[in-house]
Amino acid sequence: MTSTPDPSRAISFQGEPGAYSHLACRNAYPAMQPLPCATFEDTFAAVREGRARYAMIPIDNSVAGRVADVHHLMPYAGLHIIGEHFERISHHLLAVPGASLETIKTVKSHVHALGQCRNLIRELGLKIVVGADTAGSAAEIAERKDPSVAAIASELAAEAYGLVSLKAGIEDAEHNTTRFVVMARDALEPNPNQPCITTFVFRVRNVAAALYKALGGFATNGINMTRLESYMVGGEFAATQFFADVEGHPANRNLRQALEELDFFSHEVRILGVYPLHPYRMRSR
Repeated sequence: MTSTPDPSRAISFQGEPGAYSHLACRNAYPAMQPLPCATFEDTFAAVREGRARYAMIPIDNSVAGRVADVHHLMPYAGLHIIGEHFERISHHLLAVPGASLETIKTVKSHVHALGQCRNLIRELGLKIVVGADTAGSAAEIAERKDPSVAAIASELAAEAYGLVSLKAGIEDAEHNTTRFVVMARDALEPNPNQPCITTFVFRVRNVAAALYKALGGFATNGINMTRLESYMVGGEFAATQFFADVEGHPANRNLRQALEELDFFSHEVRILGVYPLHPYRMRSR
């Protein structure tokens, strides 16, 4: 990975080299050059300003749930979702060369990674230290060169910082998977006859049974809603925004009618992207 990748071949991600988002970039787009960014805002800006072609954004995890802040930022990023990627998360216990399971006394990582590896941490009796992220924790462990401290991070982080994996696959849940969305400046126009996902946000009107009525069109039109999450906007307890994924393309009659009914009972409906359904969805069924 170069420090100044070709913008036409660059894909931005939030985090340090070796982060799981970096791994997702490499697995989903092996020919592209990953561009690390300090924050999600920087990750979006890299694409918006033409320094990267795509952005790889983690949106939720099968164990930890949704990724904080992303739902608030995505609708205002000025980008479009053009694809999705599912990354199986395999955590490694990383340490400096010469360390062993017997020398490790402390483990550092992102709070979610620590929570996903409780069994091993308890088994080894390790002291927990919460870090800002997995790859950053690995980088710190490498710099400290202390054989009593380990990090929970990816195998890619071990490569990036010259660490060794004392134990692989240490996550408690075998299904531990993160869903990413790929964002670009220009919207994608997928074939309406192929399986698609449509992602959108909406705010219902403050009237009785508004949400029930707004969602009724999806049921009557036979649309499968795979995701529906709510969160507050603007600090107002009465102003709730919803983030949703449905199967289908707005050009298809059933989804078009469902969205029209949703719009009738909502203040705002904003489509964030229409993109091909990832094969992982079918395999997981």
